[in-house]
Amino acid sequence: MRVLVAYASKHGATAEIADAIAERLRAAGHDVEAHPAQDVTTVDGFDAVVLGSAVYAGSWRKEAVELAERHGDQFARVPLWLFSSGPLGEDVDDNEEQPKQLPSLRESLAPRDHRVFFGALDPSKLGFGERMVVKAVKAPQGDFRNWDEIHGWVDAIAQELRT
Repeated sequence: MRVLVAYASKHGATAEIADAIAERLRAAGHDVEAHPAQDVTTVDGFDAVVLGSAVYAGSWRKEAVELAERHGDQFARVPLWLFSSGPLGEDVDDNEEQPKQLPSLRESLAPRDHRVFFGALDPSKLGFGERMVVKAVKAPQGDFRNWDEIHGWVDAIAQELRT
């Protein structure tokens, strides 16, 4: 299967998740390309798509939403999985489903699954304004990505693509 992994990442943590997804799918025998969402001009020729974005203030990044809107008709014709990266820490206290765009993405794209993965926050990659916001909201710093969980999700996708 030829698989596109498209992603929107601001500081690189979501890009690293996308790269890990692509690498794991390749190891399972699939032909995989991973690209930033803003660089994807067509999804023709792909048999499946994994689309993900970092979540900021409860929303997917603009470039991921725009990609979904631009190619929604094509995404709806192939197996599609969505992922979001962003909560920090070990636990999510907010019961509100994120990203805010998820209900409309589900309705228009009919993905097979959407998974939320914890993210990473490295203050050295932030601008001054972002550091002030992080400090004001007392956001936890560090890498909270659970690679075993990510790999398990990708293995399930690889298995589904084989059948």
